[in-house]
Amino acid sequence: MKLWLLAGEASGDKLGAALIAGLKALHPDLELRGVAGPLMQAAGMESLFPMDDLSVMGIAEILPKYPALRRRLNEAARDCLDVAPDALVTIDAPDFSLRLARLVKSAAPIRTVHYVAPSVWAWRPGRAAKMARHIDQVLALLPFEPPYMEAAGMRCDFVGHPVVAEPVATEKEARAFREASGLGDAPLVLVLPGSRRAEVGRLTPVFGEALRHVLAAQPEARVVVPAARSVAAQVIEAVRDWPGAPVVLDSRKDPAADAVKRAAFRASDAALAASGTVSLELAAAGTPMVVAYDMNWISWQIMSRMALIDTVTLVNLVTGRKVVPEFLGPACRPEPVGAALAALLTDGAARAAQVAAMNETMDKLGKGGEPPGLRAARAVLDGLGLPA
Repeated sequence: MKLWLLAGEASGDKLGAALIAGLKALHPDLELRGVAGPLMQAAGMESLFPMDDLSVMGIAEILPKYPALRRRLNEAARDCLDVAPDALVTIDAPDFSLRLARLVKSAAPIRTVHYVAPSVWAWRPGRAAKMARHIDQVLALLPFEPPYMEAAGMRCDFVGHPVVAEPVATEKEARAFREASGLGDAPLVLVLPGSRRAEVGRLTPVFGEALRHVLAAQPEARVVVPAARSVAAQVIEAVRDWPGAPVVLDSRKDPAADAVKRAAFRASDAALAASGTVSLELAAAGTPMVVAYDMNWISWQIMSRMALIDTVTLVNLVTGRKVVPEFLGPACRPEPVGAALAALLTDGAARAAQVAAMNETMDKLGKGGEPPGLRAARAVLDGLGLPA
């Protein structure tokens, strides 16, 4: 069996690596080609070109890079058609992925699978109908997504969210992290300013000022900042003047970086996070959070007008309860963000409500069941009429 896979950013690379592991377990006779990040490459796949070439977010941010993205799109389509795989599997990055599927499908009857249902329930609902013209099957991470895709004429399998299969630190590991970092029993605030240069540049000044409000109310509090490899140097520079004597976890230098990050999540009393899938990592660790995010003014004006929902945090969406405070776009300002974070450190009822919602979210996303990567592999094979 031959598959052509495409991942466009780090989250897709993680999904792709788990999918490859599942496919190899079920169907060892497997040939892979496409565009992959480091995790998919470690799983045995070569990349046609660097995945980072596609890691662009935001309408205004994409425009100056459009010619280069278009060249990569054409290159990927030509290669896929040359390989003639049993299926093209695109993973997240819908703007690029769905264009690739359209080009391939218009030239050859190759089965197309898209992993991660676009958020048609959040904005641009017409995307489902447009997808159906060139996508045969969708693999959904969220339990409420299949009806949206099926109504448009595509097969859709809920395969679970990868966060439920990821390890969570123990209390012993959390305590060891505090001791090793010299944090003692101080209230600990985890700060997660994102993994892209643009969002780190936009959010770190706001987050730093928000922490000043927290430290004014909780002078003994400490701050820990996990820095993604792609932005570690930028984060280290940005937090130099932050209060709370920040402990920066530089993942470039620590071979056990993932385990240390998990321990930091579990050890923290509250978190301030950029909007995104990191909110589910916090939910898995049981860490109460405040979510804040801002973007280019033009992108915000367009996206806010198209939004169909009034919350973006998945804990709120999955449970239907707005227990996680959010500060988005113009609301992403230091004073209200800092006040909400400071309150979360002391408000026992708010913390308990978040923890209950987090546990419910994990259950609904597939915790305790078969690993999502294996479920996704079964769905792909079943769609091809192969034993799964």
